[in-house]
Amino acid sequence: MATRNITLSLPEELVRKAKIIAAERDTSVSALVAELVEGIAGGSDDYDRAWADEVALMQGGSGLRMGEITWTRDELHRR
Repeated sequence: MATRNITLSLPEELVRKAKIIAAERDTSVSALVAELVEGIAGGSDDYDRAWADEVALMQGGSGLRMGEITWTRDELHRR
């Protein structure tokens, strides 16, 4: 994938912390930012996929079966 340079304005303390984290992870601040943005931008695809999986599961049922209902609502709520 081609890359493109952008300019960010961040508080000095945040830049200092980002540099420390990048050094601890043996990477660059640019790579950290790219990873964070990818997580946000890619997250919508993950959500859409997960939602589609859940809908398919709900439509297919859980496979659990209930026995024959031998009671009435009134019987259950009798006091």
